[in-house]
Amino acid sequence: MSKQAGLALADVSAGEACCQPISEQRVSAETAAALAPAFKALGDPVRLQLMSMIASAPDGEICVCELTPAFTLSGPTISHHLKTLRDAGLVDAERRGTWVYYRPGPRSSASSPPCSPRPDGSRRSCGRAHPGRRHAARESRSP
Repeated sequence: MSKQAGLALADVSAGEACCQPISEQRVSAETAAALAPAFKALGDPVRLQLMSMIASAPDGEICVCELTPAFTLSGPTISHHLKTLRDAGLVDAERRGTWVYYRPGPRSSASSPPCSPRPDGSRRSCGRAHPGRRHAARESRSP
């Protein structure tokens, strides 16, 4: 039995893609350098799971006291992984008394605009609901 699991990032069968695929245009050196730390931080299975738990927290944030018991790792090890995510800008942390609460950071997809601009500067809507975000109208197709 395989221990590998698939991670669905987006439902590409739901219609037109909202963003230009990476295969249509080469990523610039500047963009690659800016994105690499985030991808490196997510390259560890524990950090990927932590990021998933933080991004999917019902209240938009989650206490470290809820994160730590979900793993068979020590508190200091979880703290190290969370620091790596903070350093990459993927999560923000706020101390409240003795506990630290985590929420998606400025570089996480959970807090970024739903659609990136195309080379001509226009945006295309993905048609999905993004609560609290302005969403561009879906482009109509010309015959």
